Amino acid sequence: MIESPRCLTMPFLTLLFLGLYAFPLAAQNDKPALTHTSALADQTGIAVTVYNVNLGLVKDRRTIQLPQGMAELRFMDVASQIIPASVLIKALADPDSFRVLEQNYEYDLLNPQKLMDKYVGKEVRLYQKNPYTEREEMVNATLLSNNNGPVFKIGNDITFNHPGRIIFPGLPEGLIPNPTLVWLLDSHQAKPREIEASYLTSGITWRADYVVTLNDNDSKADLAGWVTIDNKSGATYREAKLKLVAGDVHRVQEEAQVRDRVMRMAKAELGGAPQFKEEGFFEYHIYTLQRPSTIRDNQTKQISLVTADAVPVRKEFLFKGVPSYYFGPYGDTGEKQKVGVYVELDNREANRLGMPLPKGIVRVYKRDSDASLQFVGEDAIDHTPKDEKVRVKLGEAFDLVGSRKQTDWKKIASDSYEAAFEITLKNHKQEDVTVRVVEPIPGEWQMLNSSLDFKKSEAFAAEFLVPVKKDGEARLTYRVRMRY
Repeated sequence: MIESPRCLTMPFLTLLFLGLYAFPLAAQNDKPALTHTSALADQTGIAVTVYNVNLGLVKDRRTIQLPQGMAELRFMDVASQIIPASVLIKALADPDSFRVLEQNYEYDLLNPQKLMDKYVGKEVRLYQKNPYTEREEMVNATLLSNNNGPVFKIGNDITFNHPGRIIFPGLPEGLIPNPTLVWLLDSHQAKPREIEASYLTSGITWRADYVVTLNDNDSKADLAGWVTIDNKSGATYREAKLKLVAGDVHRVQEEAQVRDRVMRMAKAELGGAPQFKEEGFFEYHIYTLQRPSTIRDNQTKQISLVTADAVPVRKEFLFKGVPSYYFGPYGDTGEKQKVGVYVELDNREANRLGMPLPKGIVRVYKRDSDASLQFVGEDAIDHTPKDEKVRVKLGEAFDLVGSRKQTDWKKIASDSYEAAFEITLKNHKQEDVTVRVVEPIPGEWQMLNSSLDFKKSEAFAAEFLVPVKKDGEARLTYRVRMRY
């Protein structure tokens, strides 16, 4: 027996209604039940590790309240130069209390240009002062375009360069006042919890600067080292636990492909004493500031790193040749060569130092006869471990001059040569000096004779110490056989 369509009408409509009613509920269950916004007021602590390669690791702790089930967490006030692929979020007390289903970074920040662009085709209000009544009058207008300036339609008229203020009825969707991380989370229970969001950011770096003050006879110096932090990451870090990493951290195309390595490093716990405490970690050195510090956006901050008084130093005058002197005859060029001035100190505990010194610029000063401090030179140093030498070139000596000439050249075989040289050093100073002469002799070489003792300081270098009397001159002669 076949039932008539009329018999199916009511049951069919009932099922259809229930199905349509149930479908949006099912779809609705796939959406977050709540959007929670977290700002700086929720912050319980922040730690910043700054690398000297324009990179920072931020660990931002906040207390949040999440419902059970799916929820959207909008994590505001993060660095505008954040590297989104480096972001990691976790619950501190119970890491398994929620799962991250989705992660987004919203950086379409609110500004006048973007606000105008969002309102193209929409109605705004224009306010202007009536020159006769001196009262502000309002007119409704449609923003037609914002290319090289706004174009409005007021009634049936089109105009631009309107002199009044533009009032927008609301904040358009998609524009946010601050960079924001957005997570879709699935929480197992509803309760407050402390979470930590870790991420890498560009725009923050640090460097070391050193000030060395020489005493009257250049035998000792006072040293002060400073850390300079430059923060242009787009965020302020208030009362942050600050760590600095010194070392050559490898990066790929200036992007944070080092995330996994840095995140592992972030788990290291360091302890404390005054100002910075230094500690070796991995192939780098970490300097931990033993107090909280606020690092503001667009701020350059300096913090004392190391100080030492009366450090023994050695002043040196260096006259150095170049390899081209040894590959053919050239005789006497008649050219005068400058003599370099260096100071050197040992980074040892006995000298009240002994802490690994990060690379940076060393600036050297000395007091003149009026006791006024004068700048005498600067040089860049690389990362210097403890018990190693810090060597700084100050410049060229004004009152010392050198010259050289080749007095003989012989080819004694297809690959062997003999050469003889004479070096003259003149001292116009009011004290005796000793000049270290370094000659870069190539190939396999043998010193046949020399007017002064030498040492083979390197495989391809002969070194002489030449004393030069005040207002006098000294000559160094030698003959060498080379095979190359």
